[in-house]
Amino acid sequence: MNNSNSKKRTPPPSSTPTQQQPPKRFQPIMDEDEMIDEDVFLEETLLREEEEAMILRDSEERKQALASRLTIWKRPSLSHSYVSQTSNIIFQQLEIDYVIGERNKEFLPNSSGPAAILRIFGVTREGHSVCCNVHGFEPYLYMSCPPGMGPDDVSRFHRSLEARIKEDYRVKNIKAPQFVLRIEMVHKRSIMYYQQQQSHLFLKIVVVLPKMVAICRDILEKGIQIDGFGTKCFLTYESNVLFALRFMIDCNIVGGNWIEVRSGKYKKATKPMSYCQLEFDCLYSELTSHAPEGEFSKMAPFRILSFDIECAGRKGLFPEPTHDPVIQVANLVTLQGEDHPFVRNIMTLKSCSPIVGVDVMSFDTESEVLLAWRDFVHEVDPDIIIGYNICKFDLPYLIERAEVLKVAEFPILGRIRNSRVRVNAKTFSSRQYGTRESKEITIEGRVQFDLLQSMQRDYKLSSYSLNSVSAHFLGEQ
Repeated sequence: MNNSNSKKRTPPPSSTPTQQQPPKRFQPIMDEDEMIDEDVFLEETLLREEEEAMILRDSEERKQALASRLTIWKRPSLSHSYVSQTSNIIFQQLEIDYVIGERNKEFLPNSSGPAAILRIFGVTREGHSVCCNVHGFEPYLYMSCPPGMGPDDVSRFHRSLEARIKEDYRVKNIKAPQFVLRIEMVHKRSIMYYQQQQSHLFLKIVVVLPKMVAICRDILEKGIQIDGFGTKCFLTYESNVLFALRFMIDCNIVGGNWIEVRSGKYKKATKPMSYCQLEFDCLYSELTSHAPEGEFSKMAPFRILSFDIECAGRKGLFPEPTHDPVIQVANLVTLQGEDHPFVRNIMTLKSCSPIVGVDVMSFDTESEVLLAWRDFVHEVDPDIIIGYNICKFDLPYLIERAEVLKVAEFPILGRIRNSRVRVNAKTFSSRQYGTRESKEITIEGRVQFDLLQSMQRDYKLSSYSLNSVSAHFLGEQ
């Protein structure tokens, strides 16, 4: 698979942990208190209608050329019970995120305006891909209830907090009937410090969008005027719990467990937003989260894609996407629990010598190579994407190369229809690992696992190049 003119990328020296301060253009995550939700509005991630029409037309033409391979690549077809919605849907969840969209009138008939819609991606026992759109779960935080505050005082406080939020610059583009949905008086127990008393009175503040939690926290901790109580600063509780994590905690969902939705409690999506075989809507209260025990300790047949790229680099220079073409993309696809991959192929620019047991696909132009890989990812529909340094090199390189070549549909690699991959520069800092720059790549519905990041986190090595790591653990290069 190698080419004498190709450049095999290895992590640059800067990947070694250092104690220097991160560049100002990055925002380091120093501790949990700085973790806040960043609301993504669904319409902001999608292509324009004219772009979508062009991409669909071109994609269908390319599919016809790949017809002989699709029977191997594609997932098994849905059974009649799934199509007719007469069976319970039981699936192992692999990723949970959320987007901001309009409230679902069928499930929430008495409300309007924007809402956070949770999306659970997973796989059934039969190997069908799932996208479950969850409605009705609302973000919230707690604060101590001032002594002597009654229901009428809570109503006045509600109005005061609503007014303060409306003045905040972070909500100026959000159109909602109200930002604070309700404030409830609840009895809870703080785990901070030893306390004899079992419970205290708290206020549970329920807001319309996850980002409002951080806004409320800022207002309350800096001070707010409450009629009859003056201006006071309040300590907030559970205001740094990310929305998806809050949902998992409240619904007893743990990473990678099985979830069940009974027949009659879900509705098939009338306008599917994903490429998943099963996409449906339900209320969060209709989810049954199974503990990983007995039959629910088994693994679903996840599809795992392992890939690697080769670039034609210039002599003595590290490959750059603005100059150096991608000449090969090699792929292996394995089902969880299987010993051997069911797909072994390589996509090459120009000709390539035959490789035993490998489907060699040659193309005349680099754009065709990129489009072929994009179509391959869409059709084989991997749940997990793995590789070595793929998050910092391979995936960003492919995306930037597609931008240079003006291949508009390439970044649609996730499971949401016509939604582009998002790449953000990140910096991680800690006393144990130092400061590391990386890239956060959002491929909706697909989990990326970069072995380089695991090596850097768990092992102290003199070099983290693939050859060095292979020599250290396998005794070969």
